[in-house]
Parts: sequence; structure tokens; C-alpha cells
Amino acid sequence: MVTRIVLYSHDSIGLGHVRRNLAIAHALSLYLPSIIHEPVSGLLVTGQSAATSFPTPAGWDWLVLPGITTGVDGYRPRHLTLGIDTMTSIRAGILRVALREFAPDLLIVDRHALGARRELESALVSLRATRPECAIVLGLREVLDRPSVALAEWRAIGGATAIRRLFDALWVYGDPRVHNAFETGEIPSSLLNLAVHTGYLANGRPIGHATSDSEPFILTTVGGGSDGHRLASAAARAIAPPGYRHLVVTGPQMPDAHHAEIMSVAREGTSILRSVPDALALLRRAAAVVCMGGYNSISEAMTTAAPTLVVPREARRQEQSIRAAALARRGLVETVTADTATPAFLSAWFAANVGRVVPRSTVNLDGLETVAVLAAALLNSKQRVREPAEVQHAV
Repeated sequence: MVTRIVLYSHDSIGLGHVRRNLAIAHALSLYLPSIIHEPVSGLLVTGQSAATSFPTPAGWDWLVLPGITTGVDGYRPRHLTLGIDTMTSIRAGILRVALREFAPDLLIVDRHALGARRELESALVSLRATRPECAIVLGLREVLDRPSVALAEWRAIGGATAIRRLFDALWVYGDPRVHNAFETGEIPSSLLNLAVHTGYLANGRPIGHATSDSEPFILTTVGGGSDGHRLASAAARAIAPPGYRHLVVTGPQMPDAHHAEIMSVAREGTSILRSVPDALALLRRAAAVVCMGGYNSISEAMTTAAPTLVVPREARRQEQSIRAAALARRGLVETVTADTATPAFLSAWFAANVGRVVPRSTVNLDGLETVAVLAAALLNSKQRVREPAEVQHAV
């Protein structure tokens, strides 16, 4: 018998949601079989076709939905010349069929409980009715947004009542000693008894091999790069201390014109890279790190002892600024605004911080292993109907 898992992320902007789910997939494949004494197989549902360049665990595959993105008027198709209502209908239909045919034992929904424009809602309702033994989890990053914004989003989908109707558990991927979204009001307090803080999804992420070059370096990374132009440009013009190289990774989603401009202003000794095979391997070797405040960038940086300067994105959501401030209050990172992060400021920060050691043992970074333990407990608590590898449906 095989335990089937589906991890859903809507992925309208960037790769943050799907990268978080991919880390969970690797952790479940690593830890879960030894706990439940069954192999696992899974679907990673994403709206980002670029995500398929990331390696999946054995027994997993991608289900790529037609892409959507967000603009000033809300969601719109990323590539197709369709109306957003038609696009939502297509995505919702794919999700309904996939969940019905794959018949998962565990479904983890990242961040948006009902999906983009409620595209997941009908599939969730059907799954609840036809496969009650499936455990359904809402996974949330530790920071959502300003409380007023977050609570408006909860109200728009039916509040705590809707969550309780469709979900068995709520996993918050963070350490409440750093930031507690229940105390700030970002998550309704009435959901507290469904929730577990897992710790950051940090330790245990798959790590590849960086280059064998032993020359010390500073690393600047701006995540997927779609909104990293300003920071990457300032970093490229900063001066690294003598004896250090500077690597600036602009990200696969940075527009070509922005990437070219950054290459044109780079200082001698600074290398501009579109992407790297394994950013985590580079982070582990860096003498100092500059990054934005996205969940995955921060989680990976926290597994190192390198001094880290966080320059959060300030547009759209306040999530990154809130996260950076919370971590800075505990001495885990430093943070400044994009206005402050000029080439001169970054040059001075590099000189003052390269090689410094920042201990981070006071924060819970073991969320990936915890997620596997929680998943096993949920699976064991359900009245599970074990089926052979091929699921038969009446026609």
C-alpha cells in the first residue's frame, strides 16, 4: 500500500509557495515512511511552470495549472488570452478531477484556504463528502500581513466557520516566540485549537553541491527576482572588502532588461548570476548574506551562522517587513529599508560584517521534521480506507 499526498499552491507571483511545498514534499518522503511503515507518493500542484525545474522526491510528480498572476485589478491569466472567470473554471475543473482520481490520504493547502478566487473550494467540498478519511490541512507561513488585511481575507472566505468545515488542522510554519499571528490578530483566535506552530521549515532542506572554489564571498539573493531589481542593483554597485568576491543572484523571474542593467553596473569582483543550481549550498558557504524577506530566503539563511541583512519588499503586502522586524528584535538578522540600502551603505555593512558569526540556536528551525510527525498523527487518526495502487471508479 502507498500513502498518497497532494500539496497545493496557487502561485500567482514568485516561487515562494511552491518552494515551501517542495521542501515539505522532500521532508515527508524522508521521514514519513519510517513512521507509518508505508511508502509515500504525491502530487505537487502549482501554477508556476518554472517550478518543474526543481527536482522532486522519488514517487512525486508535478501537476501544473494554467498560470495566473496579479495586477492592479486582481488576478488575470499569465499567458492565455482568456477571461479570468474562464481561467478559474479551468483550474477548478482540473483540481476536482485530480483530487477525485488521485484519491489522496493527505492534502496540504498552502496559504490560501480555498485557492485563488475560490478555485479549490468545490474540490475540497467533494473530497470531504466522498473521501472523509482524507486528512486536510491548511499550512500558513508565520506572518500573513497587517492584521486588518489578513482578517479581511478570512472574512471573505467565510471566516473560521469555513475553515472548520473543510480542514482538520492548521499548521503555522514558524516559532511563536519570534512572531505569533494569533496574538497579532492575523489569524482568528477561534482557530487556535486547530493550530500547531511547527517551527520554521528550515533544517533538513535538500542541499546540493556548490562550486569547490574556496575563495570567500558575500552573497546577495533576491528570491525569484520578480521584485528584486532595486536591491540587486544597489548590491551590484557596492564594494566588497579586499579578499572577498560578491555574488549577486538576480533570480529566474527577474525581467531580462533589469538583469542586463544590473550586469552593466556591477563592480569589479562582483559576479551577476541569473540563477544557481543550489542557493542553499551557497548560503552555507557565504561570509555574509543580503536578502529580501521572503519566507524561504529567511528560513534558509537561518540555518547558517552568517550575518544576514534583510531588505524587505514593501509593496503589495507588509509580510516581509513584519518578518524582518520580528527576527531583528531577537538579534537573528539585521534589517533596513530599501531606501537605506544604498551602494554606500551596503559597502560599509559588508566591511563590518564579513566573517562574523551569528548564533541562531534559540529559534525553532525544525519544522520540516515536525510536519512529518504531525502528518503521521493525522493519518493514523483517520478511518483510512486502504486501496491498491490503481483506484477504480464506477462509470
